[in-house]
Amino acid sequence: MKHFSFDRITINEMSKDDMLLIIEALDYTGKATKIEQFLELRENILQELSDLAELPQDKFLDYLKEETLSF
Repeated sequence: MKHFSFDRITINEMSKDDMLLIIEALDYTGKATKIEQFLELRENILQELSDLAELPQDKFLDYLKEETLSF
């Protein structure tokens, strides 16, 4: 098996549904298990995505929810 080394991954092909699912799963898991790293990872991902969208985190999360629930 070939091994790859990378420090970063991109989200170019990730759907809005998947983004929201990951964010909500990290939130749920962090709260349910009391493992702070899940909540920190959620915060980091949400911050990066909202920065890319040039929106505050709460507005970006609202946008994702509206987009994914509209189908």
